[in-house]
Amino acid sequence: MDFFYSIVSFFSSGGAFMFPILLVFAVGFGIAVERYITLTLVTQKNQAVWAKVQPLLSDGQFDEARDMTREDDSTISQVLNMGLSLQGAVRRRDEIEIAMEESMMEIVPRLEKRTPYVALASSIATLLGLLGTIMGLIQAFTAVANANPAEKADLLSASISVAMNTTAFGLMVAIPLLIIHAILTSKTGDIVDSLEMATVKALNVFTRRAKRSTAEA
Repeated sequence: MDFFYSIVSFFSSGGAFMFPILLVFAVGFGIAVERYITLTLVTQKNQAVWAKVQPLLSDGQFDEARDMTREDDSTISQVLNMGLSLQGAVRRRDEIEIAMEESMMEIVPRLEKRTPYVALASSIATLLGLLGTIMGLIQAFTAVANANPAEKADLLSASISVAMNTTAFGLMVAIPLLIIHAILTSKTGDIVDSLEMATVKALNVFTRRAKRSTAEA
């Protein structure tokens, strides 16, 4: 209970800038939660689809793989289906690769969507904390300007202590948001890497199959 009262006292003594910082934290954290859940679901779907499609590609069952990826809405299915739709009709590897890269260019922005706002919220929280402290210091020096000289030191030290609360709260909000942003960026990078890996493996299978068909012909 004492801890709760200390938090309330800390928040109330920080002044009006504590509320915008709290709002920034709420918005940034909400975006972070939504992005984390979305990226986690994307990762799980991609892993499940790749576990089913990879054996089909290795066995040369392109029609089955094409039907599976066409009916699925995961990001890896979208990339692979772009290549599978051209497999057989297009002999050149670079043409299939360009088509799959085009699909990747459409997917990556969706994966990165709203993630930069988490870092932006972190920066805004820091700046609001500094601004609140500066405004508090201005008010503190104005208040002690006409005070009794004997009381000026005590009044100034107390006012500065209160004014620094906004900087402390801003950093308390900014640091977790910055860490969360790094985690989200890492998860997005892992998904993109897995898509590129699947693209290269699929292209290698297409190339080997095309060479084998040419040799048999």
